[in-house]
Amino acid sequence: MKSNTRHIGKVVTFGEVLMRLSPAENRKLQQSNQMDFFFGGTEMNVAASLCQFGLQCLHVTNVSDDLVGDAAIASMRQLGINVTAVNRVDHPLGLYFLEVGSSARSSKIAYNRLHGAFANITEDTVNWEDVLEDCSHFHWTGITPAISEGAYHSLRKALEVAKTKNITVTADPAYRSNLWKYGKNGHQILKELVCSSTIFIGGVNEINEILGTNYSYNKEQFIEASKRLMEECPSITKVFDKIRTGLSASWQKIYGQAWTGTAYISTEELEITSVVDRIGTGDAYAAGILYGLQNYDDQKTLDFANAACALKHTILGDANLVSVDEVLDVMKGNTGGRIKR
Repeated sequence: MKSNTRHIGKVVTFGEVLMRLSPAENRKLQQSNQMDFFFGGTEMNVAASLCQFGLQCLHVTNVSDDLVGDAAIASMRQLGINVTAVNRVDHPLGLYFLEVGSSARSSKIAYNRLHGAFANITEDTVNWEDVLEDCSHFHWTGITPAISEGAYHSLRKALEVAKTKNITVTADPAYRSNLWKYGKNGHQILKELVCSSTIFIGGVNEINEILGTNYSYNKEQFIEASKRLMEECPSITKVFDKIRTGLSASWQKIYGQAWTGTAYISTEELEITSVVDRIGTGDAYAAGILYGLQNYDDQKTLDFANAACALKHTILGDANLVSVDEVLDVMKGNTGGRIKR
């Protein structure tokens, strides 16, 4: 039996598309002479997950004008993503190398992205008035404005247009210090952009980075940090956070918590004892929030996001390929892994 949903408009995401290159079977790079590849990127991963949930998603990005860009676009189309706002440029697609860890050995990533196709996007590349027409939700992350000054200005323009159209803006403002190379203060820029958003996906760490505060990591401090964020950025109405406990690279525990503006809510902790792929798990959580905002109340939204995040740990590749019904099944406590016939 299919789930009843009330989809509202389309979701627009904005960010870099990357090629991921990774040795198979948990090998280190020096052990392998061949690698698997996947296309992904934080915001594209959110769009891909939402498409699996049945939403209409349009992804805005630059890709290379070559056979690699062709393959990236084909991958997005296969995932159901609308690619009409993908721009082709004469710069290489960004990529990254991933060694997948196991047990006590952590995964390792090396990026090659700072001079790629997306880094060369400009404020004039995207017609945001057209792109955001009939859009209900716009999603961005802190990685996008960190890539280049052009990406920052383009995102700022998108948020200006989104405000005029009363679009719900979800912000996942992760701060990556190694990306901010063009002379701007990342903390200040992220605060500016968050103050043009409505839903905050992050916790104490992200709030401390943006506001320069030093809240600690417990329930009471999360609530105080959320209230402080809403005071300094009055457009923010809700804060959704994911808490991870890593027992090893292969064994993770997660739960969600949120401040709704009036109440603290949380989920049960879910345990993943045999991680297949950690890449994209935070994006799966963000996609769960976006889907829930359009279909559920706050508690069920948080539960849905946490279950979606847990399931992504079992999916190889960057994108979460599970359906709404699979997520709801985990929410009901069906985590025994019985074969469905």
